[in-house]
Amino acid sequence: MRPLTATEIAESFVNCTRGEVKSMTPIRGLADVDWEVREFLGWRDPKAPARAYLVTVRNDRPLGVELRATTESRPGHGSALCDICHTAHPADSVGLFVARKAGQRGRDHHTVGTYICADLACPLYVRKLRPVTLPQGETAPPEERARRLQRRLDAFLDRVLT
Repeated sequence: MRPLTATEIAESFVNCTRGEVKSMTPIRGLADVDWEVREFLGWRDPKAPARAYLVTVRNDRPLGVELRATTESRPGHGSALCDICHTAHPADSVGLFVARKAGQRGRDHHTVGTYICADLACPLYVRKLRPVTLPQGETAPPEERARRLQRRLDAFLDRVLT
């Protein structure tokens, strides 16, 4: 992923109003982000923990999506699998995130959702840059897992955009 500025990030959101963008808490430590190991940048809003943000680059343009975390976790008590990176976590470390669709459909309250790592650190998990607490069934090398993550991320974003 190419490096993004705070302005590019703020201007990238496709599914929220300008007022909502102004109320966002920007990600801390943007200058320290290692862009080479990311398919997307994700963070939770410390002032509003149910709000989360995901920003990536598509067609060489920044694309941002505001997400809402629900209080619902994956069924069961054991483990859960993130739909984006396919990393296994304790069930309470994967959450259902819902995104308003872009454009008129979003203004008409249409949404899409998926289960994502609660800390939105998927790119770090697939590259083994952030430790996991459960044994992983995935045996593909990190580069292949990153390619698969990108495909699943693109599919989710396509649902937001259509």
